[in-house]
Amino acid sequence: MESKMLGQIIENTDSFIASVPKDKRKKYGQFFTNVTTAKFMASLFNFDLSKSDINVLDAGAGTGILSAAVVQELIDRGYQGHIHITCYETDNLVLPLLEKNMSIIMEQANVSYVIRRENYITSQPFTANSLFRDNENIYDYIIGNPPYLKISKDADEAKAMSSICHGAPNLYFLFWAMGIYNLKQGQELVYIIPRSWTSGAYFKKFREYLFNNCVITDIHLFESRDKVFNGESVLQETIIIKIRKTKNTPNSINITTSSTSDFSDIEHFKTSYDTVVAKNQFVYLVTNKEDANVLQMINNFHRTLPEIGLKMQTGIIVDFRTREVLRDRLEEGAYPLLYSQHIRDGKVVWPLGKEGEVIKTERNGFLQENSDYLLVKRFTSKEEKRRLQCGIFLKQRYSQFEYISTQNKVNFIKCDSPCVTYGLYVLLNSTLYDSYYRIMNGSTQVNSTEINQIPIPERSIIEEMGRDLMHKELSVMNCNKILNKWIN
Repeated sequence: MESKMLGQIIENTDSFIASVPKDKRKKYGQFFTNVTTAKFMASLFNFDLSKSDINVLDAGAGTGILSAAVVQELIDRGYQGHIHITCYETDNLVLPLLEKNMSIIMEQANVSYVIRRENYITSQPFTANSLFRDNENIYDYIIGNPPYLKISKDADEAKAMSSICHGAPNLYFLFWAMGIYNLKQGQELVYIIPRSWTSGAYFKKFREYLFNNCVITDIHLFESRDKVFNGESVLQETIIIKIRKTKNTPNSINITTSSTSDFSDIEHFKTSYDTVVAKNQFVYLVTNKEDANVLQMINNFHRTLPEIGLKMQTGIIVDFRTREVLRDRLEEGAYPLLYSQHIRDGKVVWPLGKEGEVIKTERNGFLQENSDYLLVKRFTSKEEKRRLQCGIFLKQRYSQFEYISTQNKVNFIKCDSPCVTYGLYVLLNSTLYDSYYRIMNGSTQVNSTEINQIPIPERSIIEEMGRDLMHKELSVMNCNKILNKWIN
């Protein structure tokens, strides 16, 4: 049962949402947290009920639902002290409602509040190497649903936090980083955020900052994206995460999952900290023991592609920008241009009679040596069973060409022998590696930077695997059988 306070705030928020067009809310990155999600987030805190005063921060407060949930949780646990809430909000549309809702909260408990109508990021200093200044680290508990909004690299927010930015950042992780900065040592932060920060080069500086100063204690994963924010269309997969500002790494992390944000079918799972937070500071979002086993099996390998002289790269031709060099049919001085559509049943099949599958150019940057390659589709649909979809390209089958080219919706690994090519196919076409990648990256895009960091066997083992597959059907079942010989 909702309290009277929460009920009033929900009613006020629902009325506001109904009055504002969706496109306007999306423009501001405003996806309001529903009440069940807010209550769950508040429940994750380990409140110190002996404190006479508790300072709470709600940055990007919206209508104040998260603040209300924290206060209600403290009341329900019998807290008798004073609660001070600081809200940051700059949207003039929502500010009057935030003020009204905070007044309602104040009437229900020993609560004081301040609403700061200023930019949370640019209104205070941020220095990644100066974390423990008493005047900045003032909050016991921080809760937030930050704006999910990509900004330019020249935006004021990006400049203010340049030490953790790479390229054009998303506001959500700048809010999170500033939250870490504002958090007292030993205290806790709970955010609902996209999962995009968990891997890849783009968030590397942020992850370094995060793990130099905090540990993860809890992660909640949603199986459905659309039901987290009151029916809004949210394209990114969303998680709830709790961190503690300490360098004392726990032995395990609490993982929970639910199909929707009503948490009616919540499942609990605990796994070792090292299984989730890898040595390279990637974060693997496991949901069960099977996921944990997948990680542990592959983490027993100790090489990466670059360490054995190989590298996954992204195809070089953006076809719509280079139409002048594309051809539909082969002619003198022209070469194959390989698309994801050419990947068929484990092989690269060219030509297909596809428009623009031939390239004629003298620009060296548009061509690559005809060699053995493993091609991997960069994009798949969420509904497809496999994320890693591979095709083998052997130069001997196309020996009449000195060069080939690749469209940028495929990734490729240039190999130095057929057995290496087949061996890499065994790995990436196996169920185990496909599962590993799904755990590592929740998007439908296969990122070459991430593939280059996945643990793989020694080159000699890969070659043996390749020789084993060479004269067999290129099936997932055969790849699994071959890989299992070396795992078990």
